[in-house]
Formats: sequence, structure tokens, C-alpha cells
Amino acid sequence: MVKIVGIGGSLRPNSYSQIALNLASARVEALGAEMEILDLRTMQLPFCNGEDDYSNYPDVERLRNTVKQADGLILATPEYHGSVSGVLKNALDLMDFEQLDGKVTGLISVLGGQSNSNALNDLRVIMRWVHAWVIPEQIAVGQAWKAFSSDGKILDEKVSQRFDQFAQSLVENTRKLQGVA
Repeated sequence: MVKIVGIGGSLRPNSYSQIALNLASARVEALGAEMEILDLRTMQLPFCNGEDDYSNYPDVERLRNTVKQADGLILATPEYHGSVSGVLKNALDLMDFEQLDGKVTGLISVLGGQSNSNALNDLRVIMRWVHAWVIPEQIAVGQAWKAFSSDGKILDEKVSQRFDQFAQSLVENTRKLQGVA
């Protein structure tokens, strides 16, 4: 069975990025994949200082082990100042090739303004650098404050269809690239 790990790049309570990650995760699970979300809001991660020893931070080991055991990833980030959030970049910096090499990865960005792909492009470069396989389908949710209902559903049917296509591509490509039945 395909195992996917989701990481949301926002620390904000009621985060739209986390809502988007949860929506994508539910669709991935509906396709028969195992899904686990690492919630950075509940983890104690230090700022990456370029060293390998983070033994005083057990959540670094948890992050690394969970991602290493996964077949694929979903990375969801708010777009801050035209790029990926610092908290998601820091979590990625705490890992290396041992955890990220070969991971099939789907990308989601959530913006307060008009949707664009700046954060998605930056994440694509980061993940390519660590030899991950980023799927072509990606999701950018613009004007997030009016994109979701109060119970966390997508209001725009076209955006909802993109979530379906995203999940389908992530699961299918993970099966193909990882050789998982």
C-alpha cells in the first residue's frame, strides 16, 4: 500500500494551508493510500543550523523517520512574500537526501490574494534539488479567505476537481515510481 505523508507549512490556528492539506489527504485516502499528517504546529523543531545533531529535539527524529518511511509527500504552504513559508522550509532543511531522495511529491499553496505559482515553483526547485519527483498537478488556492466553507469544504467546483486530479496523480505516480501495489 502507498504511504503518503503530508506536511503543512503554517503555524496559524485555523490555517487555510492545513485545511487544504486535510482535503487533499482525505482524497488520497479515498483512493486507498495510507495517509499521515505531520502537524508542524504541534512539533518542537529547532531552526536548522546546518549540523546533524538535533538529539535535544526528538521531533526532528520523528520528522526524519516518518518521511523516510513514506513513499510520497504532500507539502502545503501559505505563500508569504512571494515564496514558501519559513516554517516549511525549515522542516525541509532539517532533512536531507536520506529522507527526501526519490519521494513522489505533490505541492499545494494557499494565498490571501490572487493565485499564482511562486511558492509552488520554489518548492519544485527545492524538491528537485533533493532528488524528489514532483507531480505535474499542483494546487494554488487564491483568496483563501473566501475559498473554503466554515466546515472546511472547497466552495469552487473547479478547484474541488483540481484536488481530485491532484490526489489521483499523486497516488498513481507514487505507485508507478515506487513500485508499490
